[in-house]
Amino acid sequence: MALKTLSAKAAAALDKELMSTGAFSLDQLMELAGLSVSQVVYRVHPVNKGRRVLVAVGPGNNGGDGLVAARHLRHYGYQPSIYYPKRPKNGLYQRLAKQLEDLDVPFVDDFPTALQSADHVIDAIFGFSFSGEVREPFPAVIHAMAESKIPVTSVDAPSSWDIEEGPPKSGVGSNFHPDFLISLTAPKPLIKHFKGRHFIGGRFVAPGIAKKYGFDVPAYEGVDQIVEVGPEELKL
Repeated sequence: MALKTLSAKAAAALDKELMSTGAFSLDQLMELAGLSVSQVVYRVHPVNKGRRVLVAVGPGNNGGDGLVAARHLRHYGYQPSIYYPKRPKNGLYQRLAKQLEDLDVPFVDDFPTALQSADHVIDAIFGFSFSGEVREPFPAVIHAMAESKIPVTSVDAPSSWDIEEGPPKSGVGSNFHPDFLISLTAPKPLIKHFKGRHFIGGRFVAPGIAKKYGFDVPAYEGVDQIVEVGPEELKL
């Protein structure tokens, strides 16, 4: 099966449709996305490879996915910590943060220092809606992830990458190449620039909606919320 990519514009329209005619709430979509992210980390970095997972959380939905993933990882036996410098006042994000606080998951203020004692990193800063310049305090965070030898899993898009064109030609993120990427619902065009292991998470999309947006739902196995795909399975 050749899996098609979904542009940023189409991905935004799909999200809207899922929350209207699809009858999903934002909370549900975020929970499903975060669960998928947690399964990727469990697959590529099992607990016995190191429990300390540092989650870099942005101010939007991508960050929410990271908060959900951290909660699931805590229940799997990991020791997540959260870097969350730009907390929105939206009640959904406040609830997700409170759930982590109740599990004694620490929130850290200094990302480079926290990175030194991490075994794995989740990049949940920016997703498919990102465009323009990377604003403070995230340039230093992306630079630290790019320079570190610690494996990184990016959520939907490596932060700072253009959804269509991939990594910036220069500046922040031009040397950021995460080890793992989970595309939510369907891959984005930037995947042609990605060289690591690639997963898709979207085991909730109705066939009719997938058909309308021109992508195929991959064959998930058993209770998996994710499926690993190689470059040969993508229609770029």
